[in-house]
Amino acid sequence: YDLWKVTPDGKTAVCLTKGLGKEANVQFRYINPVRNTINPALREVGVSRTINGKSLLYMSVFDRTNKQNGYASVSAAKAGVKNWFIVPASFLGTCKALNADVIAFRKGDFCKPYDVYVTKDKWKTEFKYSSINPWKDDYLWGNARLVHWTAYDSTELSGILYTPENLDENGKYPMIVYFYEKMSQELYTYYNPAPSRSVINFPFYVSRGYVVFIPDIVYMNGHPGESAYNCICSGTEEMCRQFPFIDEKKVGIQGQSWGGYQTAYLVTRTNMFAAAGAGAPVGNMTSAYGGIRWESGYVRSSQYEHGQSRIGKSLCDDGGLALYIENSPIFYSQYVTTPVLIMHNDNDGAVPWYQGIEFFLALR
Repeated sequence: YDLWKVTPDGKTAVCLTKGLGKEANVQFRYINPVRNTINPALREVGVSRTINGKSLLYMSVFDRTNKQNGYASVSAAKAGVKNWFIVPASFLGTCKALNADVIAFRKGDFCKPYDVYVTKDKWKTEFKYSSINPWKDDYLWGNARLVHWTAYDSTELSGILYTPENLDENGKYPMIVYFYEKMSQELYTYYNPAPSRSVINFPFYVSRGYVVFIPDIVYMNGHPGESAYNCICSGTEEMCRQFPFIDEKKVGIQGQSWGGYQTAYLVTRTNMFAAAGAGAPVGNMTSAYGGIRWESGYVRSSQYEHGQSRIGKSLCDDGGLALYIENSPIFYSQYVTTPVLIMHNDNDGAVPWYQGIEFFLALR
């Protein structure tokens, strides 16, 4: 939540934001919008940046409740947040003039592309300097709203629901559920309609009459598959209940990489989805455990024992094998009735493409 100043010996620590972050449920993060002019000799010995002990520090601000964004400042010498604000927008590319109080930044939201703005009074006023995409208004777009629900295990969750611009509340719309881990912080992110990897391009689909739902996922160590079911399926059911314009018989799911794995797991666990797209899925954690990530050369066992896959044990640990089997879709392929599209390729540097082959052959 907060920004701290700590002495190298660890004996003294000062909360520069005086606990306001935790109190207000916002995240303060240090940024430096000024071009880095550090001495090259310091850079050679591993110092990335130096800060004057009396200088004014800039921070980004993210409200964890409503997902809004903003900026703030604080003195490196005296605790206390100054000039902080949040707005329903997101920001990119903030930079400050070296010897003047002139700050340029890009601002947008799901419906507005990132145009360039300038402030000369620490965001009290701002001036728009560009109109990057005046043609956008010629096309149907969509809207983003923050949604909430309770998971099967009573965890309170949030997500994003994208709806078509010309939404008819009395109509019926197909829905695609896309997920990775947590994405509700992207509520005010702008996306260009463009070709992509095996992921959903949100404005492309809402422009064509789809609803897109993105649930946050909270994981329990050792049970990533069941955690996905707990959060994604409960959220899908709740969206259909909260918004009658969603056609519950035409709901699909799609995920890429870690999301592709979760898609593969979910179709073994439920038949509530009309179709599924699994991009670069891991189908068998027991065989993937012994591989490497081709691009980096990292041993894959690390991500299962200590990383994103969250198993928390090795295959040889007591109870480990049972967890790897529990979370491997191929061992439950006999329960799949959902049509599944699998996308993979042999140039994937993270997920070995033979994992898609294993899943395909298990289904076949």
